[in-house]
Amino acid sequence: IGAMYRGDYRRKFTLAEHGFRLPSCMDNRPLKFEEWDAMRPQSIFVSATPGAWELERTGGVFVEQVIRPTGLLDPEVEIRPVEMQVDDLLDEVRKVAAKGMRTLVTTLTKRMAENLTEYMHEQGVRVRYMHSDIDTIERIEILRDLRLGAFDVLVGINLLREGLDIPECGLVAILDADKEGFLRSETSLIQTIGRAARNAEGRVIMYADRITGSMERALAETNRRRARQIAYNEEHGITPETVKKNVEDVLAGLYEADTDMSRVTATIEKPMVGANLAAHLEALRADMRKAAENLEFEEAARLRDEIHRLEAVELAVADDPLARQSAVEAASETRLKGRSTAGKPGQRAGRRRGR
Repeated sequence: IGAMYRGDYRRKFTLAEHGFRLPSCMDNRPLKFEEWDAMRPQSIFVSATPGAWELERTGGVFVEQVIRPTGLLDPEVEIRPVEMQVDDLLDEVRKVAAKGMRTLVTTLTKRMAENLTEYMHEQGVRVRYMHSDIDTIERIEILRDLRLGAFDVLVGINLLREGLDIPECGLVAILDADKEGFLRSETSLIQTIGRAARNAEGRVIMYADRITGSMERALAETNRRRARQIAYNEEHGITPETVKKNVEDVLAGLYEADTDMSRVTATIEKPMVGANLAAHLEALRADMRKAAENLEFEEAARLRDEIHRLEAVELAVADDPLARQSAVEAASETRLKGRSTAGKPGQRAGRRRGR
């Protein structure tokens, strides 16, 4: 709210200063934070990472919800040196992929993310890079393909902090964790660590040569939550279980009017925790044959198109892990259209010329 006012003021001040707007334009503005705070009603604040202002307003009285119904614990966090971090990460990625799980890697710069993606691709790892300028639908499609196993590693910058609910994620790697800043603040680190809290085997590796204040506070908070969760599970005899979530649920929160939902995903009735792409394609083929036997040809055609699309995505990612999602979708559409046989030897085309 405070940033809204300051951003609006700075933009209009520059325009008025250079004569493009009248100075009175700055009177039409959003509320300042202090003005909003003075007029807001009684409020309930909900946050996974409350800030200093929220904690100050509580007066030390707040409710914590750190116990999960599934018994899952906050992941173990390991700190490793920056030297040889890429090669070490490559070994860890291969171990995680061998278990049928996925890896999320967060870097600080776009250049580093692209170079890391290209290097992993050259080493035979199925990897994709989530661009910073992708739209919501493309982001959802990439995450859906990650869960289905079209690739094993997703590299990003600021896109892996929040909003990702991927039970198949077995490892979160944070490169250059000791570089203080917005992307490596206490709240950012806690949110990034939380991406591995959906899997019973989830863990986090921070690559750093020193422990910063943000790292120390994030580790202390994670260990505090983990200790409380372990004590609760032991007291009630709970065994942590990986979240079982349908692949379709990755679309939760999207309105159907935003996109063609039949294009985004196929209907998958059973949760797929740690499933690989080959197993999923085989299940789709079985459903397609069953639909054809029941004379449900529209459903069979839809499943056929989904099979071809996933196969095309796998090939496109293997060819260029830095490809935009639009290019991947274009490749899949080209495969769906097929190739014409007109003009080939032995094929009739056009009308015969009369003698």
